[in-house]
Amino acid sequence: MNASDPTLLLTQELIRRPSITPEDGGCQALIEHRLAPLGFTPQRLPFGAVHNLWLRRGEKAPLLVFAGHTDVVPPGALAGWDSPPFEPTVRDGNLIGRGAADMKASIAAFVTAIEAFLARFPDPPCSLALLLTSDEEGPATDGTQRVVQWLREHGQIPDYCLVGEPTSAQTLGDTLKNGRRGSLSGTLTVRGKQGHVAYPHLARNPIHLVAPALTEWSRVIWDEANEDFPATTFQIANIQGGTGAGNVIPGEVVIGFNFRFSTASSEQSLRARSEALLQRHGLDFDIRWELGAQPFLTAGTTLVRALQQAIRQVTGVEAQPSTSGGTSDGRFLITLCPEVVEFGPSNATIHQRNERIAVEDLPRLSAIYQQLIQALAYPEQSHDIP
Repeated sequence: MNASDPTLLLTQELIRRPSITPEDGGCQALIEHRLAPLGFTPQRLPFGAVHNLWLRRGEKAPLLVFAGHTDVVPPGALAGWDSPPFEPTVRDGNLIGRGAADMKASIAAFVTAIEAFLARFPDPPCSLALLLTSDEEGPATDGTQRVVQWLREHGQIPDYCLVGEPTSAQTLGDTLKNGRRGSLSGTLTVRGKQGHVAYPHLARNPIHLVAPALTEWSRVIWDEANEDFPATTFQIANIQGGTGAGNVIPGEVVIGFNFRFSTASSEQSLRARSEALLQRHGLDFDIRWELGAQPFLTAGTTLVRALQQAIRQVTGVEAQPSTSGGTSDGRFLITLCPEVVEFGPSNATIHQRNERIAVEDLPRLSAIYQQLIQALAYPEQSHDIP
């Protein structure tokens, strides 16, 4: 372990700044100050309680953006941590602290990769930028989504965007995310008629009425898996009904559900098929729909190939593209940038107590990002990192 490794030191500095969403804890100011000597122009973009920062250097094409979030999830009960969550601790070859993997290590690696690249190529034929938000772990309404609107209005359109989400599974570099499934949620209300449980003939129990429909709904095959996406899934998340009394038939039941869907389905088709199913069961119902994200796919592109090559050169690992997992800020960036890929360290301990990252992975992550910049800036050459 190299205790003076710049990526390790910067990750530790970021972890020391408590930044529970939507707080930033001074992380963005630290990055802004760090990159100022290299010619990065800052644009602070606060929206509501959310801190956002756009840092750009250069006007040449292509424009490569590193995107990430400085906010973290709450640490939970401190008794469950072996060391304080905002005091970075190195133990057994791991750096432990809230945000170590999700995603302060990636942000630190962005910075050190850029520093190393510009030290070697001070006038590259490209532009570099960082987009940082403190609203990824929260509602995600005043963060990257708002910054993307601002960038579009100001004509700053990236050619490539690398999101530093923790994507690796078993070893650094084994998985990158070249897309994400869409997320469509709904709240179903089914109405019946309230009454006494001893007189069911005078009432209509909406839970009984909806049960056959829920069984059929949960068994529908919405589409088939393909080489890029798993099959669309449907899950019931919550059911609420009744007054709390044991002798009252409820007048309505409220059911929360979610689809995680691929490009083989659409928001419109999922809504239409669901509502038709419920209508066939003769239910008195309504649904409040909420689209969380559209599915997207960045397949076989320059960015994917360059990232796979960078990972191979640094680690010897062949990175596999994947679209699994939840949503990310990639769903907003894809509306602005034609090529969006996510790549970062292991996700094995994210959102857990004793969140950690292998110390040896920190300089390697930085080297991968540096190699990626070089591959995109000088596509006709091969620049291996010394």
